[in-house]
Amino acid sequence: MTAPVRFDPPLTDLPEAPAKLRILLTAADLFYNEGIRSVGVDRLIAASSVTKATFYKHYGSKDRVITAYIGYRHRRIAEELAAVADEAESPLDVLHAVRDAVLAQLVAPGFRGCPFLNAAAEFSDPDHPVRVAVREHREWYAAMLERCTRALGHPLPGDAADELMLARDGAMSGGYAGDPIAAAAALTRTFDRVTAEAGA
Repeated sequence: MTAPVRFDPPLTDLPEAPAKLRILLTAADLFYNEGIRSVGVDRLIAASSVTKATFYKHYGSKDRVITAYIGYRHRRIAEELAAVADEAESPLDVLHAVRDAVLAQLVAPGFRGCPFLNAAAEFSDPDHPVRVAVREHREWYAAMLERCTRALGHPLPGDAADELMLARDGAMSGGYAGDPIAAAAALTRTFDRVTAEAGA
């Protein structure tokens, strides 16, 4: 049996101050559901039930809230995959769990596509802190996939990880803008082909 794959949980902590955490969680909902640029600071303050002074004390600017939001989204995914890997008996189990998690998102109520791709689309400057945070998340995700395909014995684990990453991107975008059933089927075919190439 192939050895299991383990992932370290994210090192970033959630804010301890209740008001700061409330702002972050409120921003996470609003940014994903309505778009980052369409949600202003006044809206965040009102929806979080905090004062303007409290908002600026904890975050200082909207950009800092946005990067915290990206970090929060990354944390959620990293924790979920770390938990899956801890329970999985093989890299194949982890890849199946990754695939199933994306498939579940495609049909979840309120699904609006990938939050990281959505955020990147709103900021054209590749050096903007939001784009940097998105890029770091994607590099982490791709490295996770490569670690799984390498452990699975795929002859070209880097290429395989790239294919899985792009298949996920396509499914998340196509599932929101088009047909989620077709997106799910295409994603499943790619995962099945990649794992078959590894002899799994």
